[in-house]
Order: sequence, then structure tokens, then C-alpha cells
Amino acid sequence: MSARHLSRSIVLQTLFEWDFSDSGKAKPDTRQLLEKNIAEFSPGSNDKLFMETLLKRVLEKKRDLDIIIEKAAPDWPIDKIAVVDRNILRIGLCELLFADRNEVPPKVAINEAIELAKNFGGETSGRFVNGVLGAVYKELGEPGKNDTSKPRKKYGNVPLDKLPVERLAGAVVYAKHKGNIYLALVHDVFGHWTLSKGKLEGTESEQDGLTREAQEELGIPVKVLEKLGENSYSTYHPEKGKLVKHVAYYLAEAPFIDLTLEKKEEQGGLDDVRWFKLADILDLNFYDDILPVVTKAITKLAEGK
Repeated sequence: MSARHLSRSIVLQTLFEWDFSDSGKAKPDTRQLLEKNIAEFSPGSNDKLFMETLLKRVLEKKRDLDIIIEKAAPDWPIDKIAVVDRNILRIGLCELLFADRNEVPPKVAINEAIELAKNFGGETSGRFVNGVLGAVYKELGEPGKNDTSKPRKKYGNVPLDKLPVERLAGAVVYAKHKGNIYLALVHDVFGHWTLSKGKLEGTESEQDGLTREAQEELGIPVKVLEKLGENSYSTYHPEKGKLVKHVAYYLAEAPFIDLTLEKKEEQGGLDDVRWFKLADILDLNFYDDILPVVTKAITKLAEGK
């Protein structure tokens, strides 16, 4: 067992003891628990700062982590997840979302959590942890999605332009209603409003795939108009490995009818869908690479497009 993996195991043991304690009594002091577990499982460890930092971060972010876990695994309320599994998820998700990615790359955060699940969880814990973190990872936009300014970045000996490409299509969906223009946006569990998008199937065209995905995700028909731009970003898929996601964005018109967020298995962390008036859009929290696309669409619509 590597030193860092052992450190995560000790943090897991500490969280397990803290979480498993009688809810009717005062929770034990986590710092004392950590000191005890370090002395028992790794005396003389020089990785104490890492353990203290990880434990503190998980506890500080626990409420947000639990909300995200429940969004990614809607059939499993947090109190119904095994104590070991839910604390492994908290550790993995905390590192995936809040750790320095130069120190803990997404692949490491996910794989370490899976290994913890295999070593300390039940028979299906590894698959469960992999599924939850994989869904969160995907809805996060996959770490690295904003690295568009470094198109020649390499992963090991493989240049970015030699990696497998996954094709997606997304849209700024708008509707006109009583003299106002509205945009249909989806909200993810990380607090961002973003565009409806999805993976293209086989040789499906961008327009056909977008029409299908918008219907599935928003619950409304759309008419695809013109292309707004494209975006490519590098990512790591827990099962497929290193790849590039290429998204083509379009402007699409729709009727102003009620939106319905469809619950697709691969959708993961989307939790809301709404119409917004055009004037209110730029006050919302967008991902950096989405904002230019939305701004271009707003400009076109404001000009009477």
C-alpha cells in the first residue's frame, strides 16, 4: 500500500468512527481520532499534514458533498448508504472537486476512492463508488474542460490531437413570448447554469443529435438554426481513459411551453431547468467556456435574429 493511499485509509477510518458514533451523544473529536489512528496504523508518518487537511476539508464541505452525492445517486438517500461507502464518496468527491489538480488529478481521486471501496467496503462498493463519482465527474464538465488555450497539451507521450474524440452537440435554446425573449437553461449540482447538450450517436449529424437531445433533456421540440461556435477540451473518463470532447453549439428556437428535466441515467448532476428572460441571463453563474457562446447568442437575438 502506497503512503498516500494509507493516509486516505486513515482518514476514512477516522470519518467512519466519527460518523458511526451514537447520534444521541456528542460526536467525538475528529482531531483526537485522527491522532489515535495515525499512531495505530502509521506511527512516524510524515504525511500528517495531508491527512489533517483532507479530514478538515471533508468535514467543512460535508453538507455540500452529501447534497451532490444524493443528486448523483437519487435512489440512495445519504442515510441509506453504508457508513463506509458514504465516507469513501465524501473523500473521493472532496478530492475531485476541491483538491489541487496538480497534486491530485481527477483520475487519481476516482481510482483511489474505488480502491478504498474494494478494500474496506462490501462486494458492490467498488462499482457503486465508481458509478457515483463517474456521474459527478461527467456533470462537472470533466476537469480540464477549460484548457482550450493549450491545444497541444500532452498526456504522457500522446498529443491531444491523437486522442480519441467524443462528439457532442449543445444549444442556446430560445423562445419568444408576449414580446419577450427567453432562454432555456439547465442547472447542475455545482451551482452553474449551462446549456442543454448531449453525445451524438454513431454517425448522427450535429443537428439531428441536438434535436433528439434537447427533446430528451428539456422535454420540448427545437428547431436548430445556426452554429454559434465549437469547443474542444481534454478529459479523462474512468472507463474509456484519456479522450477529447468536441462540442458544437447552435442557436435553436422552441415554443414557450413548460420545460421538463428528463432523468436520464447518464445525466447525473442536473437538478433544475428554467426559462429566463434575456435581460436576466448575464447575472447567472456560467462556466467560463459557456459564457462566450451565450453572449454571442444574446447579441444575435437582441439584434432581432
